[in-house]
Amino acid sequence: MAKYTHSVSIDPEKCTGCTTCLRRCPVEAIRIRDNKAVINPNSCIDCGECIRVCKHSAKHASYDQLSDLDFTKYLIALPAPSLFGQFNHMNEADHVIQGLLDMGFKDVYEVAKAAEYVTDLTRLYMNRPDVVLPAISSACPAVVRLIKLRYPTLCDQLVPVLTPYELAGKLAKERAAKEHPELDPDDIKTVFISPCPAKVSWAKSVMEGQKVYVDLVTSMNDVYMELLSKMKPEAEPSPEAASEAGVVGIGWAMTSGEAASLMNDEYLSADGIDNVIKVLDDLESGIVGQIKFVELNACSPGCVGGVLAPTNGYVARVRLHNLRKTGGMVVKPNDVSDIGDFSSGDIPDEYTEAEAFTYMPDGSPNMLSMMLAMKKAEALAEKLPKKDCGACGSPTCRAFALDVVHGEAKLEDCKIRTEME
Repeated sequence: MAKYTHSVSIDPEKCTGCTTCLRRCPVEAIRIRDNKAVINPNSCIDCGECIRVCKHSAKHASYDQLSDLDFTKYLIALPAPSLFGQFNHMNEADHVIQGLLDMGFKDVYEVAKAAEYVTDLTRLYMNRPDVVLPAISSACPAVVRLIKLRYPTLCDQLVPVLTPYELAGKLAKERAAKEHPELDPDDIKTVFISPCPAKVSWAKSVMEGQKVYVDLVTSMNDVYMELLSKMKPEAEPSPEAASEAGVVGIGWAMTSGEAASLMNDEYLSADGIDNVIKVLDDLESGIVGQIKFVELNACSPGCVGGVLAPTNGYVARVRLHNLRKTGGMVVKPNDVSDIGDFSSGDIPDEYTEAEAFTYMPDGSPNMLSMMLAMKKAEALAEKLPKKDCGACGSPTCRAFALDVVHGEAKLEDCKIRTEME
């Protein structure tokens, strides 16, 4: 099993220790130590919220820089559906695809197209009699990691089919190998254009035995300006640039797009990591009504609001709505029968996740030690002032108590308790 590779990090030179990120991190993964913010890698889900709120640009995401891509290779761009919402007054998705080709990519495989296949695969999966409902989408890697860290009873409810960007990489490689048998497979590289750091982390954390379909991940911010300079809205795109995705696939960029594509009214969708946590708490408590599918996005209003996307998510959402109306898109041009025979209702292993969604609290498989630490921390927290002031460098008194139990803080670090004594 490979170590989880985080994309979000902190530049200590820029960090002032202002505690904004400490208070805003939804999973309490940040501490202030020696007047600098530090991230606990065992708790971080790479949602990018700290990047979003940092006033000093001290938080950033690592990814493959556009300038470092080797365009002598057969590079295939995998644009996320949200990319098409970044440009104003665009009536056709073809112009974006043409721009990517003009940037030097040899081919473009739309993640939105793969999303339409994933819609069908998810529907097949949910028809199985052994599926625990409600099924939970696994498309947002920040949500998947959050569930694996905190919600043991929900892990089995994650849909185990390939994500759209992973399936897009698989199908793009297969198409390139078929159309260009003269190419060395090692020279065919897929480049996912990501709106968020969580997807970067997912791609870089290859598990043992997992086949790699996405080779490189670059930022939508990084691509935007270069792509903008290449796009020519007044020119007619080439036939090679014709979009192959429909309304359903593009809709995956926005909250409820995935759930609505299943043609099932019994679904729940939520966005924003704080809202996601509330929904997961309710799901684990069993107080949610009769629903069959749950779609959760760490960003608002969906992937269009990713921290690596240049445009305000709500503005991008409006643009995508307009594109779906005026872009000449059909509802769903891609059917899973295009890629294989699924008439039996079975999903081959090549279309499912290689790694099981296993509960892994704080990155450790030792649940017993974790539970003992939590019990000690709860007892200690009762002796603390319950001010949640953050002066100790921990976001809450409960988090501080756990830090003391883990040996990462000292009881005397609580200033208020010291003054009271």
